[in-house]
Amino acid sequence: MMESRLSRAWQSDFLWSFRRSPTAVVSFFVVLVLVLGAVFAPLVAPHNPFDPSSLNLMNGFSKPMQPNAFTGEAFWLGTDDQGRDVFSTILYGMRISLFVGFCAVLFAMVLGVTLGLIAGYSGGMVGTVIMRIADVQLTFPAILVAMLIFGIAKGFTPVHLRDQMAVWVLIFAIGLSDWVQFARVVRGATLVERKKDYVQAASLNGRKAVGIMLRHILPNVVGPVLVIATISLALAIIAEATLSFLGVGAPPTQPSLGTLIRIGQGFLFSGEWWILFFPATTLLVLALSVNLLGDWLRDVLNPRLR
Repeated sequence: MMESRLSRAWQSDFLWSFRRSPTAVVSFFVVLVLVLGAVFAPLVAPHNPFDPSSLNLMNGFSKPMQPNAFTGEAFWLGTDDQGRDVFSTILYGMRISLFVGFCAVLFAMVLGVTLGLIAGYSGGMVGTVIMRIADVQLTFPAILVAMLIFGIAKGFTPVHLRDQMAVWVLIFAIGLSDWVQFARVVRGATLVERKKDYVQAASLNGRKAVGIMLRHILPNVVGPVLVIATISLALAIIAEATLSFLGVGAPPTQPSLGTLIRIGQGFLFSGEWWILFFPATTLLVLALSVNLLGDWLRDVLNPRLR
């Protein structure tokens, strides 16, 4: 029984399309390797870069794959000015970037889908107000909205909790700046679905509006939502890196890829290129792979291309 189910799943249109797309396969495995490396960073990383007792300032500015002139230690991707292994800092930095990206997209998805369902199903003044707010927010660049929200939210955070709450404030800021795309797509799909016979029948049978939206309409708008979520993940990771690079994101005690890039940028013109190059390359590869997966998913779930 289990083998037959696995066989049917393997022969499904979804996995068949995945196997036939080299871009999707390569992107998936790149994302998988990076995510696993971040999740299991304490086991994979040669050093804990944020443990002061394990640092040796004599290892500072070690070049990639070359023994340090003072200690004789060699590091795959070199070290930064404090002697921290760049490879280890990238793994630990990806943990923050991926965590912020996933949580921000999840928050934006829940908020956007909820408001989109309400706006599309209820209509009237409620729907108009929600979509006008969305239209106003779309007139501003998302990164500026995130910076504004981050600044306001951080201002309401007690001073002694700002470093501990910085990541959560960052998630709130990015998520609140990215809900509009979900809401617009879900509202459009809801306007189409609510006129269909099965929704009218459920309404005549006495089902409440919340039940109709969650049980009947929501499953039919999941496809577009998954595509937006995948693409938004790459944008959220880039937004987090941008905010951290500008110094308004993750705190120095919890550096993300953006923080590492900001640190490395200060040493670029003094010859220590690897401190910037490897974190920036990791961010580029991660965002590109997630975007390519999103493009493939959009094509697979688009009925016009089947």
